[in-house]
Amino acid sequence: MSSRAILSDQDIPRQWYNLAADLPHAPLPPLGPDGQPVAPEALAAVFPMNLIEQEMSQERWISIPDEVLEILLRYRPTPLHRARALETALKTPARIYYKNESVSPAGSHKVNTAIAQAYYNKVAGIRRITSETGAGQWGSSIAFACGQFGLECKVYMVRVSFDQKPFRKMMMRTWGADCVASPSPETAAGRAILAEDPDCRGSLGIAISEAVEAAVTDPTGQTRYTLGSVLNHVLLHQTIIGLEAQKQLAALGERKVDKVIGCVGGGSNFAGLSFPFVKEKIAGADIDIIAVEPASCPTLTRAPYVYDHGDVAKMTPLMAMHSLGHTFMPPGIHAGGLRYHGMAPLVSQTVVEGLTRAVAIQQLECFDAAVRFARTEGIIPAPESSHAIAQAIREAEQAREEGKERVILFNLSGHGLMDLNGYADFLDGKLSDHALSDAEMARSLACLEGLPRPAAF
Repeated sequence: MSSRAILSDQDIPRQWYNLAADLPHAPLPPLGPDGQPVAPEALAAVFPMNLIEQEMSQERWISIPDEVLEILLRYRPTPLHRARALETALKTPARIYYKNESVSPAGSHKVNTAIAQAYYNKVAGIRRITSETGAGQWGSSIAFACGQFGLECKVYMVRVSFDQKPFRKMMMRTWGADCVASPSPETAAGRAILAEDPDCRGSLGIAISEAVEAAVTDPTGQTRYTLGSVLNHVLLHQTIIGLEAQKQLAALGERKVDKVIGCVGGGSNFAGLSFPFVKEKIAGADIDIIAVEPASCPTLTRAPYVYDHGDVAKMTPLMAMHSLGHTFMPPGIHAGGLRYHGMAPLVSQTVVEGLTRAVAIQQLECFDAAVRFARTEGIIPAPESSHAIAQAIREAEQAREEGKERVILFNLSGHGLMDLNGYADFLDGKLSDHALSDAEMARSLACLEGLPRPAAF
């Protein structure tokens, strides 16, 4: 009776899967301030051309460089576990599996793309990387990856997480990166925010503005920006998760998966697990693919599908995505990696086209699910991952009520060992739920007025 599938080094995928090649409708292009599609050259001050080519690629399969594989093989393939103890506790006929991305050096899936992005910047002759981070998983990951390739790294960390999660800062410093709280006095974008609100808790949109500004204003031209989610090439690099999971489910004798679940903020871990299964669904498979977001940041479940900027200062191109508005200020929930106003364009398109669906869950239910998971399976999950666990429990309980066997797969995108302050607050009864009011939503969406709207599919 096997409860774990571990692939050999020889079984690691050698190519990433690009969903853009198989969507029923071609992805909408990013737009510039003039409303016209952005040319690749316009992004060259922000990203190296090799990553821009991946961002705009329509090729179905893109080979993983040997230098990237060499580092990925330090922790990949990651294990697929069957959550038998959780199944027993729930008294469900469902079989629950989780892909354990917490075994990476930084403790989350983010390292998968960090290694690739650091490599492509290195071969393009770049010397310094700037980036942002919410909860710190991405900041830790890009710090690790830059250290592997000898790149300098500076991370702007959202202030509320900078204060909540001090050990993430220590991880970045240990790997040689510089981490500063955002908004900071180091950039024009940061200074403008602080002048308006000296006590601003920050947002990913603000931190992105600072990191992009720091990259494009480097007079040497040797700095580029990296992003841990949202963009096509980031999601591409994460598909190694789902490609491995498909092999592992087959090795455990599962011929069909019924539910595929991941948490979503920007969309990278959800896309990484789900996009290979979306490919199967496009080909006719009956799979329910579920993106789970915080009820306090209901990007997919309540926000419109629009063209919007990815940052507060509007330094990024306009992208077709579900968005709460680039000025949105999220509440300080502990799932810092999910506090983002927008959603990956490819993830948004799968929802619009009916290939995936979205649900929103409140913070207390997610922490309760995380504690149940920890007390059965033993792993303390990241607050972000707790959203996927909460939905998996909902699906397993529904299977019990209906008396039906189902195969449920979710992504454990990272561990929560750097998030124990959040667990302490939950166990001590100090946390509360936060529902975004209609008035808050209306104020946030006001910044979208006058921006172009995506054409209907």
